[in-house]
Amino acid sequence: MKHTNFAESPVATDDDARESRALIGRSMSRWRVLIGRRVLARLAIDNVAPDMEISHLDVLDAVRRAEPDAEVTVGTIAELMRIDPSRASRIVADMVARGVLRREASQADARRIIVVMTDPGKKLMLEVQAVKRGVIENILADWPEEDVAAFAVLFDKFVTGMERIHQNRENAGHGDR
Repeated sequence: MKHTNFAESPVATDDDARESRALIGRSMSRWRVLIGRRVLARLAIDNVAPDMEISHLDVLDAVRRAEPDAEVTVGTIAELMRIDPSRASRIVADMVARGVLRREASQADARRIIVVMTDPGKKLMLEVQAVKRGVIENILADWPEEDVAAFAVLFDKFVTGMERIHQNRENAGHGDR
């Protein structure tokens, strides 16, 4: 099957449809390996924070994602990362020592300690995101803008479908076996 510009509208046959789905499956396998090896995160670390580990970036990302909705606790971070709370606590302690996170009393409940990203932590996240955007820009550099626009919508739609399947599995009690 040849690559077709999304703006074109070829007539698809059943064979084309099967090949398209097979190509998606093969591409997903290759993508899984890249994601499993954390290629983007490793590039970001190499370029921005060579003294950090991927788990440090994961914690920063968890805090960034959770902060707009609520106060972030170590338990929140552990849940978002799907790790043991004691491991999350150790990583947070390291991040506090590095000055990218700080612990403070909750404004809602002074007995509770929350985790907040510091200005250096926010700067680090912006730098990491810039590296990741740069990689994406590099990949898309020779794509027609119509393909980029179509891919953005279709990829988001695909990921949303995968999230829905995952959530349905979680709701059915299957978890991440």
